[in-house]
Amino acid sequence: MFEEEREKPSSNEEAEHLPEPPLPLPKLIWQVLYRRGFHSADAIKELYSPKLNTLSDPNQLKGMKRSTERLIQALVQNERVCLYADFDLDGTPGLALLKQGLEWMGFSNLEHYQPKRLSEGYGLHAHALKDFAERGVSLVVTVDVGITAIEEVELANELGIDVIITDHHQPKEALPNAHAIVNPNQPDCQSEMGYLCGAGVAYYLVLALRRELKNRKLLEEDFNPKHLLDCFAIATITDMVPLVNENRVLVKHGLLQLENTTRPGLRSLLDAVDLSGRRISSQDIGFRFAPKLNALSRMERGLLPIDLFLANTRELAESYVSEVLQNNEERVALQKKAEQESIEKTGASIDHGFVWVYSENFHKGVVGLVATKMAQKYGVPAFIGSVNTNGDIVGSARLPNSKGSVLEALEHGKEFLSGFGGHAPAAGFHLSLATAESFAEKLRDFFKTVDWSKMDPGDSESVPYEGVGFVEDLHGSFMSWYEGLGPFGIGFETPKFKVDQVVVKGFKWLSGGHLKLTLESRMQKARVDGLWFSPPKNHPIQGNHLEVGAHVHVVGEPQWNYFAGRKTLQLLLDDVVFVEHGV
Repeated sequence: MFEEEREKPSSNEEAEHLPEPPLPLPKLIWQVLYRRGFHSADAIKELYSPKLNTLSDPNQLKGMKRSTERLIQALVQNERVCLYADFDLDGTPGLALLKQGLEWMGFSNLEHYQPKRLSEGYGLHAHALKDFAERGVSLVVTVDVGITAIEEVELANELGIDVIITDHHQPKEALPNAHAIVNPNQPDCQSEMGYLCGAGVAYYLVLALRRELKNRKLLEEDFNPKHLLDCFAIATITDMVPLVNENRVLVKHGLLQLENTTRPGLRSLLDAVDLSGRRISSQDIGFRFAPKLNALSRMERGLLPIDLFLANTRELAESYVSEVLQNNEERVALQKKAEQESIEKTGASIDHGFVWVYSENFHKGVVGLVATKMAQKYGVPAFIGSVNTNGDIVGSARLPNSKGSVLEALEHGKEFLSGFGGHAPAAGFHLSLATAESFAEKLRDFFKTVDWSKMDPGDSESVPYEGVGFVEDLHGSFMSWYEGLGPFGIGFETPKFKVDQVVVKGFKWLSGGHLKLTLESRMQKARVDGLWFSPPKNHPIQGNHLEVGAHVHVVGEPQWNYFAGRKTLQLLLDDVVFVEHGV
C-alpha cells in the first residue's frame, strides 16, 4: 500500500547508510532533513531558528512607495480612512493587523468594513463606496480584495475616494485604476513574493509605512511589528498559501506570538478550545481554531470574526467566545442534518461519477462543508445547493482530492448557471431551480469522460513517507525536534514515517468509521496508539485481517494527544500493511 518516494529509504538498513548528521539529531529527523536538502549545521539551525532580519525589503513590492506616500498624506491631514477587507480568515486577520498597525502609527480617523458572506458576497461593493462618500471617507485601503474591481474603483474615483488595493489574488488582463496597487502577483512586480496571502501583503504595508514614518521623524511612538504576527500566522495557515521563504519565517514566529497573544479575543478562544499553555501547530489552527471563527461568517448571526480579533477587554472577549461556540454548535447541527439528507438523496448521480443534491432545508452557509464531506465520503466531486425563497440555488462544489477540476465541470454547464467561480478543487455557483435538471444532465455529460475511481487516493498503491524507524524511535526528545521542524503546510508538507515491525495489541472501531489501534514494537515492547480516520472502504483493514497479534507496518504522522490532563504520543495513520510473521 505504501512506497518510498525517490531517494527515500526502503528499509531501516538503508536509512542507517545516510551520512552522519552534523548535529546530534534523532535519526528520523535526520532522514527528513537530509532528503529535504538540509545537510549542514548552519542550514539546519536556520531552519529551526529563522531570523526576522532576513525578510525582503517591503518596497520591492510594486506600488508600495506610492501607497505609503498616500497614507502619510492621510495621516498628516487627518483624513477619514476606511479599511475594506474580505470576510474570510485571510481578510479578517489582515484587517486586524493593519488596523492595529495604523493605530500604533497615529491614525485616529479610522474605520473598517467587511461585506457579509451570505447577503453581500465577495468583492468591493458599489453601495458601500457610496456610503463611504456620504460619510466623508477620502481613502479606502483594501485587504485581500479589489484586484478585479475595475468598475467599483472607477466609481470610487468619481466619488472623490482614492483607493489603495492590497491583494494577492490573480488579476485579470486590465487592472483597476486605483491610486496604488500592492499585489505581488500583478504584472511587473519584481518582489517574487507571490506566495503571500492577503494579510501578508497588508503586513508588508505596515512594515513599509513604519519605516518611512521613522525616516521622516513622524512616528511619535515606535512599536514592534512582531506583535502583529499572530494575525499573520492565522491568515497564512487558513488561506493555505505556500509555507516557504518569508511565509515560513513569519508563521514560525507568528505561532509563538499566538501562544503568548495579548489579544483578549484570541486568548479567550485559545482557552476555550484547549490550546492554551502548549505549543500551537499549524494543524491546530487549521482544524481546531479557525473553523470556530469561520462559522460566524457562515451563519451570519451578528457577531463577526473581526469582533473577536478587536475585542479589548477579557470580559467582552469571553462573551464573544461564548457566542462563537454556540454559533459553531448550531453550524455543526445544521451541517449534520444537511449531510444526512444529502446521503438520503444521493441516487443516480453517484453512478455517473458525481454527487448533485439541493434542498430548501440546507443553510447556504454550510453547503461548502457538506460538499466537502460528500466528496470525501463517495470519492467523487460533490455539488451541493441551498434553495432560497426566490427559487434560486446557491451551491458549492468540491473535489474529493487534488486531482481534476470542478471549475471545468461548471464551465461545461455554464449555459444553465447564472454565475460561478472559484478554484479547481473548490468553487461556488448559482442557478435557477427550474434549470437544475438540465444542469445535472450537463454534469452527467461531462463526467462520462472522467474515471474518478482512478483518482481516489483510497485506491492508490502508494502512501509516501520520508523516514523509516521503529516504535521506540518515537519519544519525547524526537517530538521536540519534530515540532521544531514545523510549521507544516503547502510547500513544506507534514513528514510521514513508516514504522516497521509492529504488532497489533488491541483495536477499537470508533463512531464515524474511525479506527484506534494499540501498536507495540516487536523488539523492545515500546507502545504507541494509532488513530486512523475513515480508512478506505476497499482497504484490507476493513475485512477479517485485523486481529490482535497481527504483524503490520504502518505509515503515519506523529502527534501529541491531549486528553483529561494527560499528554501522550500517538500516530495519525495513513496506512496499515499486513506482513507475514517474522518479515
